[in-house]
This record gives sequence, C-alpha cells and structure tokens, in this order.
Amino acid sequence: MPKFFIKTYGCQMNERDSEQVAYSLIARGYERVDSEVEADVVLLNTCSVRDMAEQKALGKMGMLGRIRKNRPETVFGFLGCMAQARGAELLREIPHLDLVIGTQKFHRVADYVDDLVVHKPVAAGMGDPGFRRMDDPRFSIVDVEQEAGSQSTIREQSLAPKQATAFVSIMQGCNMHCTFCIVPRTRGAERSRTISEIVSEVRALVVQGVKEVTLLGQIVNLYGRHEFLSVAAVAGRSFKKSPFVQLLEAVSAIDGLERLRFTSPHPIGFRDDLIEAIAYLPKLTEHVHLPLQSGSNRILKAMHRTYTAEKYAQLVDEIRAARPGIALTTDIIVGFPGETDSDYKATRDLVEHLQFDNAFVFRYSPRRETPAATMADQIDEATKEARNQDLLGIVNASTRRANEKLVGTRVEVLCEGPSKTNVARLMGRTRTNKVVVFEAGRDRIGEIFDVAIEHANGFSLYGHPVD
Repeated sequence: MPKFFIKTYGCQMNERDSEQVAYSLIARGYERVDSEVEADVVLLNTCSVRDMAEQKALGKMGMLGRIRKNRPETVFGFLGCMAQARGAELLREIPHLDLVIGTQKFHRVADYVDDLVVHKPVAAGMGDPGFRRMDDPRFSIVDVEQEAGSQSTIREQSLAPKQATAFVSIMQGCNMHCTFCIVPRTRGAERSRTISEIVSEVRALVVQGVKEVTLLGQIVNLYGRHEFLSVAAVAGRSFKKSPFVQLLEAVSAIDGLERLRFTSPHPIGFRDDLIEAIAYLPKLTEHVHLPLQSGSNRILKAMHRTYTAEKYAQLVDEIRAARPGIALTTDIIVGFPGETDSDYKATRDLVEHLQFDNAFVFRYSPRRETPAATMADQIDEATKEARNQDLLGIVNASTRRANEKLVGTRVEVLCEGPSKTNVARLMGRTRTNKVVVFEAGRDRIGEIFDVAIEHANGFSLYGHPVD
C-alpha cells in the first residue's frame, strides 16, 4: 500500500484543499503518514500570498531532495497557489520535482499520483499536461489550466476520529483585484457552489460527528452574487436577502449542527441583511474576522479596497450593536508602497480605537504581476519591520485586555483535542474563537461544555471544565 505525506502552507482554504486531496488518495488505497521520510508520495500544498510562504515551501522541497538519493522512486509534488502562479518553471528550479498541480485541479491529484507511482504515461482523456525530462525516464506532470465547475469538486474530506470541526468550501476565486494581492491570478474568478450542494456536504459532516462548520471563500460574503442573483433576474424574481444570507439560514437549519462560522469576508459585502443575520441566527458564532488592511484612506484607495476608514469603523459599530460581546479580528498590512509616517499613524490610531480581539499584522510583500509590486516609493524593510513590531504591540495589548475580561467567568467550549503546547492537556475554542486550555479526560474530545476561566496569558485562556 503506497504511503503519502501532505504538508499545507497558508490559509484555511489550503487546509480544506489538502483534506480533499487526502480523501481522494485514501479512497485509492493510499495510507496517510505523519512524516515525509516514511512516504512514497510527498506533497506540499503551497501559498503565494506572501513571499515568506513561498520561500518556506521552496526551502522544504529543496531539503526533501536528499530523500531521492536513498529512495529514487519517491514522488514529489507542489500543489496550490504557488504551483498555479509559477507552473513549469518550478520543475526547472527543483530537479527532483515530479508534479505541479494548480488550484483548480485538486480533484485530479490522485489520478496524476497514480500515473507517477506506477511510472506510466498520463492517462488518455486527461489532456496532455505531462512532459518527459531528458534526465528522467518518468513523466513530470504540470497541470495549471482552468477547469469549469472546479468550485464543486472540493466536497469530500477525510475526518480524524472524534473530529468536531470542519471547513466547507462554498466558492473559489476573487474578482476584487486588490493591488497587493495575487489571489485572482492563483484562484481565478469568483464562482460559487449551489446552496443544495453545500447543505448536503454539511449534513454528511454532521452525521459523522462534526458540530462546528466554517464556510470558506476568498470573499465569503459575496457568495453567489453572480450566479444566483442573475438566475433570480431571469426568473423575474428579486431576493430581499443576499445569496450568502440565504446560505447561512439553510446551513443553520441543519439538525445537529451546533456552531457556524465563515471566513474571510470583505467590508463591502456586509449589507444590512448580513448584519441582521448576525443578530438573529443563534448558531452563528460571536466572532467576525473583518480585514482592515490599512487605516489610511489614501492607502486604502491605492490598495483598491473600495471603502474608507470611516466606513470601516461604522461597520464595526453596527456589527457590535447587532451582537453584543462579539469578538472582532482583522488583517493589516504595514509598509505598503507610498505609506508615509502619517499614513501609518492613521492605521495605528484606528487599531487602538477599535480594540480588536486579535489581528494578523503583515509586512507588505511584493507579489509578481500585481500592480503594487511596480508602484513607486517602495518601503524599506527596516521601516516595515519597525511598523510591524509597533503595531503588534498595540494588538497584543488589546488581546490581553479582551482575554483578561473573561477571567472568573464561564465560557462555552467545543473541545477539539490535545493542546499543541502540552499534549497532557486538552484545548477547545469559545464561540468567540478564543483558545481555552484545560485538563480533562480524552472522552471530552468533540463535546461542548462550560469551562471556568482561571487565568489568561497573551493569547490563551486556562481553566477547568464545569459539570
């Protein structure tokens, strides 16, 4: 029985794609292993959003070349966003690489792996994505072509025992074309699955014991705005609720599902009906991840973010009013081309004012073939790092304050399994997506119960289960 190892870089959507690949390989009789040295097939699912993610994947694949010396039959492959963006050039850079598969072809991976494992040409009827390298009798396969309907192929996943949470992909691609972002190139244009497909997948997950589902999309709250609104117009009907809110209602109605999340949205997708849904759908958890990117209107315009800092702050107020106690997290980029000290100060002041529960702060990283990469006034790395560290200080202080407020209270926790930092303890998440660590028997994994919070550190809460 061939064995495979898959490592994922980047976002939750990449994690979900990896699980689809794992499911398809297991269905073919492959065995999943936890180490690349045990594997006959080694796959890295890559990210291109930032240069650091690309360099980590390239570095990892480079080190894996030593396995080829002792196990020449091992298959090595890149999947995902970096594979999509760079294609066949990766084969020229990495001599031992066999497989490069883009973001619309995850459902083809098992077929291609079979072809490489048994050393046979690409199967008939699958196009001609393969070519033979002069120094290798095996085929090296590259497939980064677009494929109609690929958004509906990410629908199965391999669940671990007692797994209580799962990601569900509801759409692929992005049409926003933010000037710093490579995603429209690596993921393609927006395209959505149907509500019935998504509901069927969630129902199947619930039957297997999943209690919490996170709906995934590049801009998740713009789900269905092309496909389903146009269908409604042709049929002579008009919807008062957006397709995304209709989807939230349909998934919320599934018996046995306890919690529902979604990520990542865009501020412009928060219409009144979505804010109202946050108030009236009890299964929607009290957490919204709302990317800000910058607090400077000048920089937001240069980013092509289509909202102002004032509009963003107003939206935060509306969300907090709709569900008191809701947690808000965000993404912020520092050092975007042309960002002056006053632009950065506007971001800093807004972050301090809004008091996020947490934030991911990134130094701007130029991405090939994006408008921002060729903009004038690129910021030096030292300035980016200084702003990054300064803003992290503001965010970390806000996170600590939010967590310390929960000391002495009870919170509802969904237990996910052993803590990553101490396997003798268990961990779970609150409805506000805060990590809680506690001692309890392994039989509590997958269950929802209250935990009394005794103390907090910067990012986690600690306590004991309450019977």
